[in-house]
Amino acid sequence: MGLIDFMVKSTKKAKKAKKICSLQLIAAKNIKFLRGKMDVSQEVLADMIGCHRTYVGSVERSERNITLSTLEAFAKILKVHPSELLKD
Repeated sequence: MGLIDFMVKSTKKAKKAKKICSLQLIAAKNIKFLRGKMDVSQEVLADMIGCHRTYVGSVERSERNITLSTLEAFAKILKVHPSELLKD
């Protein structure tokens, strides 16, 4: 296998690994929407939850696969039931 073949194969594997779960996309969209509705910045929301601003941004961009406890933390601060964050 040559270098080009290796690079192509590695790229295909990376694309498969980056598939995003639809619930992850829905949660991200809902968190961003509700944060906007509260009129708070990512930084303020992060402070309220106890995480870093960049974490909130990465969640809103569906770059993080958040845990249930994190989903609950977002829901509590956003004043919704956790299941509301997973509704399309």
